[in-house]
Amino acid sequence: MFKTNWNFPYVSQRMPIFARNMVATSHPLAVQAGLDILHKGGNAVDAAVASAITLTVVECTNNGIGGDNFAIVWDNKSKKLYGLNASGKSPASWNFDYFKQKYQKMPITGWDTVTIPGSVSGWLALSERFGKLPFAELFLPAIEYSERGFHVSPITARVWKNVQYKYKDFLEFNKTFLLNGETPRVSQKIVFKNHAKTLSEIAETKTESFYCGKLAEKIVKHAHNTGGFFTLEDLQKHQVEWLDTISINYRDYEIHEIPPNGQGIAVLIAMGILKHCNINQYPPDSADSLHLQIEAIKLAFADLYKYVSDPDTMDIDYHYLLNDSYLSERAKNIDINSSKSVSPGIPGGNSDTVYLATADDDGMMVSFIQSNYTDFGSGIVVPDTGISLQSRGACFCLEKNHPNQIAGAKKPFHTIIPAFVTKKGRPVMSFGVMGGDMQPQGQVQILIRIIEYHQNSQSASDALRWRVMEDNCVALEKGTNEKVIQELVKRGHKILLCESSYFGGAQLISRVEEGYCGASDHRKDGQASGY
Repeated sequence: MFKTNWNFPYVSQRMPIFARNMVATSHPLAVQAGLDILHKGGNAVDAAVASAITLTVVECTNNGIGGDNFAIVWDNKSKKLYGLNASGKSPASWNFDYFKQKYQKMPITGWDTVTIPGSVSGWLALSERFGKLPFAELFLPAIEYSERGFHVSPITARVWKNVQYKYKDFLEFNKTFLLNGETPRVSQKIVFKNHAKTLSEIAETKTESFYCGKLAEKIVKHAHNTGGFFTLEDLQKHQVEWLDTISINYRDYEIHEIPPNGQGIAVLIAMGILKHCNINQYPPDSADSLHLQIEAIKLAFADLYKYVSDPDTMDIDYHYLLNDSYLSERAKNIDINSSKSVSPGIPGGNSDTVYLATADDDGMMVSFIQSNYTDFGSGIVVPDTGISLQSRGACFCLEKNHPNQIAGAKKPFHTIIPAFVTKKGRPVMSFGVMGGDMQPQGQVQILIRIIEYHQNSQSASDALRWRVMEDNCVALEKGTNEKVIQELVKRGHKILLCESSYFGGAQLISRVEEGYCGASDHRKDGQASGY
């Protein structure tokens, strides 16, 4: 367990919750779906899968049936962590020359961004390996909300409205996700009949229809009719990967991430650098503390964007990036008095994701994340199914011979990263922060606040955030102390003040004596709840 201060120094709309069984995610209805499954005798994995499926309906702005997911599971019976990579590859027919001739940079919508959807396979893999309840039962809350309707929550409605123009030319998207050409307003009831039919078919066939049967055929037919390169063989060949997490020791805690093709390694690099910076000598909201974290993230991103891709095409063994002597040398590049440009090539944009954490009375804990990449994804919606296909292919690059160069049957660089903390082989916290390249930055900020400054998880979430952007600009959340801003500018940082919505959303479940503490970010619609 963490050493924790239960003071609350930041303005908040939330308080932490304590219980023996817990679900925390970005939409209250998905939280209730998970808790319902726990009440029915399911475990933390059952609750996570049910919540994730429900999120494809009630928070369809940030994830969907056609996206990817990743998970880290603490199984208390085997006393072990398990990592799951359920991301999909590109269609086998994709090739560099086609994209290089057609685009100056990777597109963000359309069929040329659509990789094989992995989320559905991830749900089944988790259920079959760890679940207690029948797979089909985990779909019931989502099917009910699809058939009978749900009321749109405030932040979800805002995101929905913001992307209306982006998808204006996608006919099936407009038919599925707009009402008479308009996005739904806050509290408006929405019904998704086609989602219900699709989810029922996935449940009844244990995903076979999605990858080999009727639904797969619909996806491929729509691709062939509208310019996509999907084949049945692409879908049939898709497989999840069970793997070990990668980790780094920080102040006697082990911080765990999923290995590449994801960006979780950036968290470990930055924390490994900060381990050598004695950051706890500075107050948590001081310019000194923020400066050190910002500079460490810049160094981590420089390595991330140079080396990380599908592990099969990486130029180096990624474990070298976590060597303590290497990280110690990287820390020497940080000047406490001056910002340095390390040209990390950080991509812009604010990607959209859902994250959830669950835990049960038997000690099982889950860290789970799911996404369409940006907003609803590619804009491609398969007719009469509710399946919005992800745009994860946009994360490939068009730089020849780069490890992440676009190619066929290859996994792209991935932004979504579940995280987990252990101490001496015991679980301490499952957590994550949504939001594109904000994810590793948010995780680092929360870890530093909890481990170095002993802040409780809700306070660590409530605290004002920063975000490194393109050209080494730093976005600060509005409300940041003016003296801190002036000091950061004095050290050479280019500062922008941004609204809270730009700084992601965290969900956290940490161990306390004989139970858990749940925390949920006020920047999202969600909550932590339990019993």
